[in-house]
Parts: sequence; C-alpha cells; structure tokens
Amino acid sequence: MNLFSLLLNGAILLLCLIFLRHSYRRVLYFLQMLQQHGYKTHEYRRWILDNFSSKVVTTEHLLINTVILAFIYFLSTTITFTAAVIVMFVFTLFWFGGVSRYKSKKEKKPLVFTPRVIRLTATLAVILIPIYYFFFNFSFSSDLLYITPNIQEPVGNYLTADPYFLTFLLALADILIPFLIFPAAWLMKPVENSIQNGFKRQAKKKIASMPNLKVIAITGSYGKTSTKFAMHTLLKERFRVCVTPGSYNTPMGICKVINNDLDSRDQVLILEMGARYEGNIKELCELAQPDISIITNVGISHLETFGSQEAVAREKSTLARELKSGGTLILNGEDPIVKEMGRERSDIKKVYVGENGNLRAKNITVDENGTRFLMEWMPETGSAEQSTTVETKLLGAHNVQNLLLSSAVAREFDMRIETIAVAASNMEPVEHRLELKKQGDLTVIDDAFNSNPVGAKNAVEILGSFSTGRRIIITPGMIELGEEEEAENRKFGEHIAAANLDLVLLVGKNRTEPIYDGILSHQNGREMDVRVAKTLFEANEILQEYAKPGDVLLYENDLPDSYNE
Repeated sequence: MNLFSLLLNGAILLLCLIFLRHSYRRVLYFLQMLQQHGYKTHEYRRWILDNFSSKVVTTEHLLINTVILAFIYFLSTTITFTAAVIVMFVFTLFWFGGVSRYKSKKEKKPLVFTPRVIRLTATLAVILIPIYYFFFNFSFSSDLLYITPNIQEPVGNYLTADPYFLTFLLALADILIPFLIFPAAWLMKPVENSIQNGFKRQAKKKIASMPNLKVIAITGSYGKTSTKFAMHTLLKERFRVCVTPGSYNTPMGICKVINNDLDSRDQVLILEMGARYEGNIKELCELAQPDISIITNVGISHLETFGSQEAVAREKSTLARELKSGGTLILNGEDPIVKEMGRERSDIKKVYVGENGNLRAKNITVDENGTRFLMEWMPETGSAEQSTTVETKLLGAHNVQNLLLSSAVAREFDMRIETIAVAASNMEPVEHRLELKKQGDLTVIDDAFNSNPVGAKNAVEILGSFSTGRRIIITPGMIELGEEEEAENRKFGEHIAAANLDLVLLVGKNRTEPIYDGILSHQNGREMDVRVAKTLFEANEILQEYAKPGDVLLYENDLPDSYNE
C-alpha cells in the first residue's frame, strides 16, 4: 500500500473518529438531560420535543444528508473515490468536529456518574455496539480500510467502502442516540425498581428499630427547605437531630439519609417531603410516618405536572392524613387552603401560625442587616402568653413565617421562647435562598433556588428596599407553572417595574418575554434599563461592565442546563 492509499485510509479513519467523538458527547449530554429530569422518560420525551431542532436532529444532520443525496444523484458518476472521501471528510470535520453544543465549559449541573447512570450507560452501550458493528460491517469490505489500486474509478464501483454510505450511517447513528436512551431506560426500569425497593425496606427497618425517634415531616409549595433548616437550628440547641441536606426530598434522597446518616443516638429526624405528582407524599410517609407534620402553603409550583392547584392541595394535605394518631399538625394559618387541612381528624393536635394563630409576629422590619419582629405565643392549657423580640439575618416577611413554623415545632419540644430567639439570632440563611453575601464590592442577594411567585415577589420587594447603591436583578423567570406560567411571569415583571430597579438583566429572550412585557406595561413613565442575555454567563459579563462598588444585586432563580435556550 503506497503513501497515497495510507493517507486516504487515514482520512476515512478520521471521519469515523470525528463522528464517534461527536456521538459520545451526545450520549453524555442526553444522559445528563435524563438525569436532570429525574430519570422520568415522559419528562425527557417532552424535553426532546421542545428541543428537537436545536439539540436532537440538528441543522448539521440535515445538511450532511442533503450533501450526500446531492452527490449520489448528481455527481456519483463523475466524482472519483478519492474526491468523495475528501469531500465527506471535509464536511464531517466542519459540521461535526466541534462538540460545544453538547459540552459547555460552564455547565451549571454536569452529569453525575451515579451507579444508576453507570448502569444506564452500560445498557445503552449494549444497544449501540451491535448497531455500530452492523453499520461498519455493512460499509467496509472484508479487508477493512483497504483501498484497491483502481483509485480513480467512480465511487459506484466501491459500494462496500462507499464514503457516502459510511457517512450516512454514522450520521444516522448520531441521530438515533437520544431516542435509544428510551429503550435503555425501559430495560433498566425493573432493575432500578428492585434496587429502590431494597433501599426502602432497609430504611423502614431502621426507623422501626428506633421507637423513641421523633419524625418531623414538612411539605409545601415553597419555603420547605428554609423552614427545615430553621427548625434544625432551633432543635439542635437541645437534641441530637438528623436532617435531610439541601433539597433532598425524594424517596431515594430520604432513604439515603435514613440508611447512611441517621444514627441510633439521634432523637429527632427532620424530613423535607417534596412532590411533583399525586401519591409522592404518601410514598414518603410510608418510609417514615411523621409524629409532627408541617404544611407551609399551597401555591402553583409544579402546576405543570399536577394540572391544578386543587391537585396540589390534595397532595400536600396527605401529610395531615398520614400523621400518627396523637401527633401534632402545624399549619400556616394565613393560607386559607392550608388552614382547612386536617379538619377531619379529631385525634391530633392542630397548631396555627400567623395572624390570629397560636404563634404570631408583629412589628416586622426588614433592612440590609436582616429582619426584626416581635414573636408572640398565645397561651396553651396551663401556660401564659409569652413574647420576645427576634432579630435574625434572614431576609423577608416570608422568612418570618418560616421562623414561626419552626418555633411552633420547638415549642412542642418544650423549648423556651428566649432560647429560640437566641438561636434565631445566630441563624444563617440557607444557601441560594435569599442569602445575603458579598461579591467583591457588590452586595448580593442570592435567591437562585427560588422559583415561585410569592418568593420572587418578596425578593424583588427586598431588593427595592435597599438604598446603599444601584439595584440590579438577574433572572430567567419562573418555570413549572403550567398554563399559569406566562401570566405569573408577566406579574413578576410588573413587580420588578414597581420596585423601580436600576438594571434588569433577563436571561433567555423567548422565556422572559412575559417578564419584559410586564415591565413595559408598568414603568409609570420611568424608562427602566432592561437588557436580555442569552445565558447567565453572558448576563454576568454585562454585570461586570455595569456594576459599581456599593451596588446591590439579586439573583432570582437559576434554571438548570435543560432550560437553556
């Protein structure tokens, strides 16, 4: 084989490697999207449909096939084998040599190679390897990558090593990858169910072995995590407490905490119970039936999966129905839907928090140093009314409600109101939830993990109350609000306009159009500086050019990579 043939063989080999590299990145990317959608194939399917032309079957796929068809129909008898290889190699390198579409240098939530992802990847490989074997076996002659001496003959005489056909099959395999994840996930579903059931049995057995353990469960459309950590801060003053970290509120997240973190000496277990579908909370209560249940509110978060606020309310009220007989149900008395929960149960104690409730807050003030209010405990049987001033670093009136809910739990454990006030004064904000911090010379309100109308409105009002510098917001808006999403984001824009901010940075042109419209309709004659960035990283670049020492910045919500436009 002469040097020319070796170079031609090398071009064919490189063409294959370019496609294989591109397909490998697509495998990782689409697995990442499946993971971000909780391994739920129906949510992944919806994402596939929403991003079909930008991520799934792209312009490059259509162009390469168009070029192949054009060459086969119009030029196959005039273009030599050598020219065909060179043309296909050049187009492949140009359109598929880069993988930036599927591999960002600044991924917010990269693929985590958990045991589940590894099992899923292995299953996908079992599906893909025979496909590639068939394609390569079909494309090459028995002497793989061997070029005959008749190098100048038309390509039609070399069908078994046809560069057009080879390129087409590699592009086809590349296109198939996001769809092949479906059968891989379906094949692994019985295995995953079996593994998960094993973890659940282990968690139930451990809970049963600790009869003196007090289980506290909390749910609500928003405020769960903040209330949970406030509760933990109060109770750990006197008790050994195990609490689910971060937003661990799924069956496997809770199982992991019970099986790995819960110690036999722990006295209290605090569980955050999240729900995206009806039946989720009952499943969680079957793992650990609560002695104390807290329901923060019923909003329109996850309306996309629940369908209606009534369905959300039914699901949240499960925590009242599943409460142990003789247990305590603590409710947000300022939410009319929550206030009615547990009415059918006469075998439990009910505590209401908020105005006219058993625990109340008065004289609330909020500034850049935090929040101050007077906490009042209405008398119970055999006790007198109590009150004390609470000063906390937590920002916002809704955090006052969270503190009242957690204080109601502490009172059930006979903690003194003064002890609670001291603990609240040392309480740090939950990460990314109205967390006040410094970023160089900027004051930053980090509310990146909030995505509900009430929380977003409160955050904007807090930003508007600052007077130390120019006020800036960076936001992509809210998601998972179903049919209400556009209307709620428009209202959000109206709140931004009412706050009279100095700079508004909207992330994602299409997604933030309702916010932009809401701002324009409520500017009240003052033209606000509103700019739109494609990504959070681009918004931060604009911020660096604009911001001055003393300015105040609010990060309101931060969407995962699956929502990037």
